[in-house]
Amino acid sequence: MGKNTIIVEENVGAKSRKTTVGITKFVGSGDFGILTALIALIVFTGLMNPRFFSIYNLQTVGQQWAVFGILAVGETFVIVIGGGAIDLSLGSITALSGVLVALFMVNYHIPMILSIILVLLITSGIGLWHGLAMTKLDIPPFVTTLGTLAIARGAASVITHGWPIINLPNSFLFLGQGMILGMPVPVILLLTIAAVAVFFFYYTKYGSYFRAIGENVKAAEKVGIAVVKLRTITFVLSDFLGGLVGIIVAARLSQGQPAVGTMYELYAIAASVIGGTALTGGVASIFGALMGAAIITVIWNALVLLGISAFWQDIALGTVIVVAVTFDVLRRRKNA
Repeated sequence: MGKNTIIVEENVGAKSRKTTVGITKFVGSGDFGILTALIALIVFTGLMNPRFFSIYNLQTVGQQWAVFGILAVGETFVIVIGGGAIDLSLGSITALSGVLVALFMVNYHIPMILSIILVLLITSGIGLWHGLAMTKLDIPPFVTTLGTLAIARGAASVITHGWPIINLPNSFLFLGQGMILGMPVPVILLLTIAAVAVFFFYYTKYGSYFRAIGENVKAAEKVGIAVVKLRTITFVLSDFLGGLVGIIVAARLSQGQPAVGTMYELYAIAASVIGGTALTGGVASIFGALMGAAIITVIWNALVLLGISAFWQDIALGTVIVVAVTFDVLRRRKNA
């Protein structure tokens, strides 16, 4: 046996051991448990109503998963920085951004791309206010984002007088209704955003900075991490994504509807917490947030398919949140 052959075999063996360790680590992680729960829920729903696996229904589930998943990614970045950071405005920002993009295109005849850019700049500006209020004015995010929840929802109704804005361009509708190789465009957007978030969160120094801030903000400041800047960025990112979701929803519904987005902020928080994000900060999982969003989406779809009243959706969501937070607290006490 030649020297080169031995080296190749050693490299192959090392890669095999590394892969085995990686798989073992994943199986023992919380992400694997969430994925298992999601698969079990999908199988149960499919057995109860085989229509769940129809192409049309799976595409509908995918579109809704994209909405909840994008919001969950943004919320995860906010919560992980700790300090009581949370964004309660996402549902209202979804409604306001959908109304604004429709208003710009239909009423003011602004080109589609420019309308989208303007809306995203506006929602990012809202996020900048949330971040600066927390970091510069020491106002709890709960207060500022709760205020925005009311202001944005009211603004959406004032702008439209409670009526939807219709006659959106067909090219715009593609963002919410289009398909590429049988996959809904919103799902493609979600996967793209998730890929960027995973890279940023796990493979750049800034991801570790976010977690460090959430774990111990004073220690993070001492080692030179720009706490104010990074905390502010998380809110800008969250509300930017909230604006994007509003655009997607408007395109999906073919109208700027001021009534959409109700409870979406709670769906985002629930998805993030179900996915393993600690409400105290410092611990989070982008993959877990996506799976959490998928669980909420499947529950929502299952209730519809099984003919259960829509009122039970809020009860189911509330139960899921309480159970997820309870398990999270108990797990952290056990590991402490």
